[in-house]
Amino acid sequence: MPIKPPIYWNTTAEIFILDQRKLPRKEQYLACRSLRQVVNAIKKLAIRGAPAIGLAIAVGVALEAQKIEVDDVQVFVKKFEKMCKNASEARPTAVNLIWAIERMRAVIIENPGADVDRLKKNLWKMAEKIRDENIELDMAIGRHGQDLVKDGMNVLTYCNTGTLATGGCGTALGIIRTAWKRGKRIHVYVCETRPLLQGSRLTAWELLNDNVPMTLVTDNSVGYLMETKKIDIVIVGADRIATNGDTANKVGTYTLAVLAKENGIPFYVAAPLSTFDPAIKKGSNIPIEVRDDKEVTHLNGKKIAPVGVRAYNPAFDVTPGKYIWGIVTENGIAKKPLGRSLKRLLTRTR
Repeated sequence: MPIKPPIYWNTTAEIFILDQRKLPRKEQYLACRSLRQVVNAIKKLAIRGAPAIGLAIAVGVALEAQKIEVDDVQVFVKKFEKMCKNASEARPTAVNLIWAIERMRAVIIENPGADVDRLKKNLWKMAEKIRDENIELDMAIGRHGQDLVKDGMNVLTYCNTGTLATGGCGTALGIIRTAWKRGKRIHVYVCETRPLLQGSRLTAWELLNDNVPMTLVTDNSVGYLMETKKIDIVIVGADRIATNGDTANKVGTYTLAVLAKENGIPFYVAAPLSTFDPAIKKGSNIPIEVRDDKEVTHLNGKKIAPVGVRAYNPAFDVTPGKYIWGIVTENGIAKKPLGRSLKRLLTRTR
């Protein structure tokens, strides 16, 4: 059974976001008729995953632009810029959000003679282009990365990097899917991914739908699995990559990378080049989102920690480039030195 898209639309007045908080128990879409509703869906994690967040914000901006009822282009642009500024604050770590907003702003900048109606149509076309690109980029990442996955390998992955996170076949999960579809006999170990269990709720659900052999494991069992030779390769996603290759991803990724290095296990990151941030020179400069401590003290809305206990809940951590064997992109695999290799791949994009 095919995985449902994380976001879709039939008109320019309403978009539908698959509420990932309810998966796998319930498949329910949120109807969003304003950018504010889209931003709220992003903040509340109804939609997550860097590429999917980028797509959601792009189509949300296009949706809201349709509602600006003015004829004066300058007034339209002023309202549009204010809207983009507000949207940029939805989540701080995933750079695809800012990238998508800049793509939408470019529509205005590159069409100085267009009237308001033409700008509205072009904004919607750009959102559709980003959707289509996500699908194509995932396929390219899968093709490049599947060479890393050999027949008979046990693959460890973390969080969710599949259709739900991108709209395509996925990044890290796209590599795994491509390897499986090419007949490679692989087995996937899926980390549950605390505190919101994106691995056990989302990744396991996607792999089961694809009939890919998998086993769900607790996050704190990974060291044991690696030490007992049950893991051959680790492939994860990314939310932002610095120019030197340092990579921000779901908190816990750094732990996996250190354990992989200690046990001599290849550790790869899979991400589109839009996740690369040329303004960030090293990982310590990447802003890390800290979320509500209730995500740690509560489970399914029920308190599991003692009353009065506070929690610290960073959503991401940074894995230094020295732990990363390579970064799989749509243009190929960036290998060490990562900074130089990433720069070459980006040049090919331009």
